[in-house]
Amino acid sequence: MALIEVQDIQKSYPSHHGTISIINNVSFDVADSDFVAIVGPSGCGKSTLLRIIQGLERPTAGEIRFRGHPVTTCSNEMAMVFQSFALLPWLTIKENVAFGLTARGWSPDRIASQVDRYISVTGLMGFEEAYPRELSGGMRQRVGLARALAVDPAVLLMDEPFSSLDPLTAEGLREEVLQLWRDPGLPPEAVILVTHNIEEALLMADRVIVLSRRPSHVLAGVPVRLPRPRDRKSEAFYELTDYLYSLITEGGASGGTAASKAPAGVAPGEPGGVQ
Repeated sequence: MALIEVQDIQKSYPSHHGTISIINNVSFDVADSDFVAIVGPSGCGKSTLLRIIQGLERPTAGEIRFRGHPVTTCSNEMAMVFQSFALLPWLTIKENVAFGLTARGWSPDRIASQVDRYISVTGLMGFEEAYPRELSGGMRQRVGLARALAVDPAVLLMDEPFSSLDPLTAEGLREEVLQLWRDPGLPPEAVILVTHNIEEALLMADRVIVLSRRPSHVLAGVPVRLPRPRDRKSEAFYELTDYLYSLITEGGASGGTAASKAPAGVAPGEPGGVQ
């Protein structure tokens, strides 16, 4: 059984000029120990889909299932890392990390132990009593990551978490996230990353779900079978980058050049299911 099943998700919004369809029949699965990236053109509903997966938004049609059960409200088994950090400026770093645990009614001793653990894991030691305004963007995103991991989520959802950071800081945090994900003693069991950066998706993910233009559907579920750590200068990495870029820019047009650029072992339109 898949950890997460995204089943025929549709999302539309009413407007003064009728209904605007954002997502149209998107389906894919996420397995235990899976790292999935979702890419697609701007405005295709990637972030909306991530919120639907967690239960923060309801789909117009279709269903999200977690361990076989429908997701109908915000799932406590998933945690989100946001692009905008989303920290509470009046709370210290320690208090921000503890926020979700306090909301869940954990005991003070248990909260203190968990906060100390993830302050340490994410490299925030010495900044416990600082406020978000006193930290760099990279350090603030570490706080967001620590807050998400502190609730021991089965699934970590990441909504373009590195896009507002400088390239060197983003590179370092990507590697740290991968190290945490590979550690069997730490959550999460799976990661879903939304990004507009194709190279970032290929550097981090086991599989890339490519969405079309709005209203989006799955163009392909592309397995990334490159050894880690991945060399972005390798020919195989370049071929995958070129293929994903072609899929996104052509929008899955039949007979386009994307089909001819598919690397060996990857079929255009390959479903987004568990590999």
